[in-house]
Amino acid sequence: MLDRKLLDDLREEVMEMKPFVKVIKPRAITTFSLVASESTNNKLVYDPFYFQLIRVVDSNGRNLCLDTITPTTNSDLLSKRQFDERGEPKTALGCLMKDLRCKTLNELSPMIPSGKSMEEHPESVSKSWVQVYRDLCEWAVLYDTICNEGFTNHTVVVKDGLLRSKIFKYDKKNGRALFIEMMDKINGAIEETYKRKKIKIFFVGLAKHSQVLSRYSLAMQLEDVLPPGEPRYAQVPELMEGKSYIWKEYMKKVEGEEGGIDGTEKNKYSVGRLHLVRFGKSKVDPVWAIDLLANQSSSDAEIFGYLLMDTIDGFPVPHYPACLQKALEYAQIVDFDLEILQDEVIKAIKNILPPGRQDIIDHQSLFKDQLANRQS
Repeated sequence: MLDRKLLDDLREEVMEMKPFVKVIKPRAITTFSLVASESTNNKLVYDPFYFQLIRVVDSNGRNLCLDTITPTTNSDLLSKRQFDERGEPKTALGCLMKDLRCKTLNELSPMIPSGKSMEEHPESVSKSWVQVYRDLCEWAVLYDTICNEGFTNHTVVVKDGLLRSKIFKYDKKNGRALFIEMMDKINGAIEETYKRKKIKIFFVGLAKHSQVLSRYSLAMQLEDVLPPGEPRYAQVPELMEGKSYIWKEYMKKVEGEEGGIDGTEKNKYSVGRLHLVRFGKSKVDPVWAIDLLANQSSSDAEIFGYLLMDTIDGFPVPHYPACLQKALEYAQIVDFDLEILQDEVIKAIKNILPPGRQDIIDHQSLFKDQLANRQS
């Protein structure tokens, strides 16, 4: 009975969306995406070392970030690698750190341990900080692409994942939310680009899975919220979104409120206005969770029209933006790319060996290659 009551409540809640459901009409525009290589596909083990390859690739196949680290890499030294001898940024992450006035990665994200803590308490350092570093690199390249590199045509920039992140530092003492500061700078660059060049840049985040979808998917199907026949979308009511998240700070605060959703929580980790979107015409086609920038939500019909056009030729995933699928394909580290990166790993190991003993690595590599050739 309790489960039935819950389902009835969910069906009643999704009915609030029905009056606001809109049909999507295709429109042509340039689409662009970039992604970091998946952590499950970019590990190289060279006992006793465990290397994580960090690579960010865009939908045109360009390598925009490439790095190799291990869970024991000193984060302070890694911070210094983002800058040259004069202290000027030499990577996209370095540019972001400078613009946010962060000298170390630990100042940018509390999830990355300080170099001091790694040296004094290595046993307490979680390996997951490497994944955080990967995500920071992806955000940094997005930031650098929009704010510094720019675009020559109207473009929809599609991020893999929603426009929300809890990996950036929030300094409660001075009220600095670094994620919000970064997104404010991105918004400023988008507005300045249109002001100077009349070029529109739209920034969206698309998630294949979301807590909102998990909670309301069945109820939406039962109530036929997105009826078949045309691609459709609807903005998610704030009440529905709030009931889906354990942490309300993952939501954008209501405009005009000093606090957050409940009047007390400051907006620290989100700039997205959530929409549920189906680009296919059938009721069995997938529904995606898509964030729009709050100040671009009034252009929702235009933006989703552009995205619809990009999904028409989506492969291998139907009704999914082709630009994002291309970026994901390019990001895979296999075959020749893997060989090149293995060589970089060997060079890195040689740098930490005692003088005059680097040839040990060469002999081991050569011996393994000869053995493999004989077996083949």
